[in-house]
Amino acid sequence: MFFHKEIEQGNFGNVSFANGSVRFQSVKLNVYCYIIDGIAIDAGSQSLKNEFQSFFINKEIDALYCTHIHEDHTGCAAWLQQKNIPVYIHEKSIVEASKKGKYPMYRQFFWGKRRAFKANPIPETFTSRTYNWQSIFTPGHSADHMVFLNTSTGQLFSGDLFVQIRTKVIMDSESIPQIINSIEEVLKYDFDEVFCNHAGYIKDGKQKFKEKLGYLYQITDRVQQLHKQGKTITEIHQQVFPRKYPITMFSSGQWDSKHIVTSILE
Repeated sequence: MFFHKEIEQGNFGNVSFANGSVRFQSVKLNVYCYIIDGIAIDAGSQSLKNEFQSFFINKEIDALYCTHIHEDHTGCAAWLQQKNIPVYIHEKSIVEASKKGKYPMYRQFFWGKRRAFKANPIPETFTSRTYNWQSIFTPGHSADHMVFLNTSTGQLFSGDLFVQIRTKVIMDSESIPQIINSIEEVLKYDFDEVFCNHAGYIKDGKQKFKEKLGYLYQITDRVQQLHKQGKTITEIHQQVFPRKYPITMFSSGQWDSKHIVTSILE
């Protein structure tokens, strides 16, 4: 079975990054990890363990903070813990983290099988070597999702809250209303630069978050209006999102634009 794996490493100012990717036929998935001031933010995937280890091994890391439990963000957490690096995650996911990851086969296919690790609950605020940090609870993509704001520099590490402006597909477990609420909460804070775990570095990140929020408002209004007109979920889906995406078939429907519609109406 042919996979193409690669990793890009570099720096965005005071932030070191590694962007690992896995390609199989026409499907390519990627995920970023970041290190700043002794803090690692997310741990990549088990399938890219060798690639991400080459990034982590030469860095001074005091602690790992995970934005959420998903396997592309916690895959190397167990390996880092073996290096006596403490791991932090939202308290909702501490029990889940202590067991081997359980998720659909197609995700294991790309991201590998996450090993168990012992995690500590993320504090509301924390400090690195020279910076102060704020943890912000941002559910929607997952029930445990967190973003980390470097309040000393105005840099936001956004996990999977942003990803892209025009969201076209989501997982069946995601909630557009919750994502809207989470973005509204984040926008209350002072920041500019954003470090997304899939889109990478976004210089004017706060403005891009505002654009994403506006898009989600528009989609929500359109879905609700069509629902008031008596349209079925299938009809609304076909009208609002007529394009079909490869990830929908590949994931057996776990990723689908239809979930955007149902999450808004539910």
